[in-house]
Amino acid sequence: MKRMQTYLFLLATLFSLNIAIAQDGGSDQQLAQHYYSNGEFDKALVYYDKLYAKNPSKFNFTRYTECLVQTNDTKRAEKTYKRQISRNNLDQEYKILFAIFYEDQGAQNKADGIYTKLIDELRASSISVIQLYNAFKGQSKMDMAFQTLEKGRKLLKKTYPLNYYFAEFYAYKGETQKMMDEYLDLIDYHSSYANDLKRILSSKIDFPQEDSEEYDILKIALIERTQKNPNNTHYSEMLTWLFIQRQNFEAAFVHVKALDKRTQSGGRYVFNLGEICVENKDYRTAKKCFQYIVDGGKTEPYFIRAQNAVLNVRFLQVTTLRDYSQAEVLETIDAYDEALNRVGRSYASLPLILEKTYIQAFYANKANDAMIDLEQALDISRISDMQRAKIKMQLADIRVLHGDIWDAALMYSQVDKDFKFETIGHEAKFKNARIFYYDGEFDYAQSQLDVLKQSTSKLIANDALKLSLLITDNFGLDSNYKAMTWFANADLLIEQHQYNAAYSLFDSIIENFPAHALGDEILLKKAHSLQLRGEWTKAVDALDELLKFHATDILADDALFQLGDIYENNLMNPEKAKEYYRDLLFNHKGSLYTVEARKRFQKLRGEGGSLRDDTDETPEEL
Repeated sequence: MKRMQTYLFLLATLFSLNIAIAQDGGSDQQLAQHYYSNGEFDKALVYYDKLYAKNPSKFNFTRYTECLVQTNDTKRAEKTYKRQISRNNLDQEYKILFAIFYEDQGAQNKADGIYTKLIDELRASSISVIQLYNAFKGQSKMDMAFQTLEKGRKLLKKTYPLNYYFAEFYAYKGETQKMMDEYLDLIDYHSSYANDLKRILSSKIDFPQEDSEEYDILKIALIERTQKNPNNTHYSEMLTWLFIQRQNFEAAFVHVKALDKRTQSGGRYVFNLGEICVENKDYRTAKKCFQYIVDGGKTEPYFIRAQNAVLNVRFLQVTTLRDYSQAEVLETIDAYDEALNRVGRSYASLPLILEKTYIQAFYANKANDAMIDLEQALDISRISDMQRAKIKMQLADIRVLHGDIWDAALMYSQVDKDFKFETIGHEAKFKNARIFYYDGEFDYAQSQLDVLKQSTSKLIANDALKLSLLITDNFGLDSNYKAMTWFANADLLIEQHQYNAAYSLFDSIIENFPAHALGDEILLKKAHSLQLRGEWTKAVDALDELLKFHATDILADDALFQLGDIYENNLMNPEKAKEYYRDLLFNHKGSLYTVEARKRFQKLRGEGGSLRDDTDETPEEL
């Protein structure tokens, strides 16, 4: 027992002694820092002398030698440098610091001797070259860093590309042409560097900026290399990528046609560009791409896909941009008929049938013809249950347009019953609830919408929530429900493209119920109808009016998002679109549009950008 007590006593004493030593070391460090920060180098030296003796770390070394220099003890500083280098002979930074010490003392010859020796003794190792380059760069010795790279390139020959580091150096010097040449030489070294190069160049070039020197230099360099090396497709592909980043799809089309002919790729490059044009809503150039392949003849491997793509672009031009003449709509329908006659009406061509009948009904005033085609499509053999449901959904939509809303309700109910747990079933339930809303059965419509608020489809859940809020906020605000009934009737008239009749009902609501809460809803519906007609500037006016008079109401975020969408995709003014998306993100943080608006804002401001490019504020959403 006594021996155990003695052991515990010694252990406690040793522990206390270690704490005291640690505390003493800590106080030395604090005092050294205090005096150093105050410029009292003579007092700091006392402590850094002890600290360096105990622990010759890089931090203690640099502080200690600086204190020696500041107190004019350069002899001891020189000896300390030599001792530290002998301890860490592989760490080139100490040698560079020693050379800088000599420079500060006016001994340039000694400094140059160290620099020369470091470069002369450089080993043929990529790690050694890069380490010395970084060491020189870290001390802002860029001339020595460049000499290191030149020596390294001679030593390594073709075994390791130093192009990234040369390019970094030229970027620092502002020599853009040489920087681009170094990057492009990487493709000659190995084509696998192409993707890395695109990523790097995306951070170097401001593509939206019209007068970008970097863009112009890179474009000229790529054109020259493509002409000198016509068989090297990597330069051509890089040039195509460059045009696409600038969204100069017309130039890209001219280029890929030549590339496709040169490589005999059967339309692959042109087809891929067409798909990119569709993604970026440049339907005119997309159509040129796909038509080029079609014009090449049936022997082209992409012929069938290009034919279908041409029709899809026509469909998107009509239904998305809504910039068309009636003659163009009829030409589009004829093109679909020609394709369907060629490939036949089968389960495989059902997408063409659905697109054609949609245009017939909603843009060509041929609802009866569309319904006949869809009824016949229901009898096509081997169509799946899902395909049958899609046909029924489109038939029901057209029947709403045609005025047969209860026949439409029956079809929606069938799809809802058959696909109760699928997205298409939820969509059918929503559209069926809307039928009852149109007819003034607000209580029943509300009960169906309450179920859909939990839909797994976020889009349907959001639509259900918005219609539910519309009914909740406005149903019963006047004693005879007239305003809400008129509004629902007008909503149906818009779906049926009877716009003037709808506007007349809206005017009646405003005239008879001037202070009614439906004021903002009426403006939003008017804007929606104007968008359906392709009257984008009038739609903007209606949405701006909503924001002017109802800026704090619940539909303000809807108006902002729609304005952003119109300016982005129809009026082609990305800067204005950014303004509206940004307003939504900062001032309507709980909006249902937050996620989508953030994506669009980030896309418009450019990859790698930050919100601080536009504002000093940083909301949590971004």
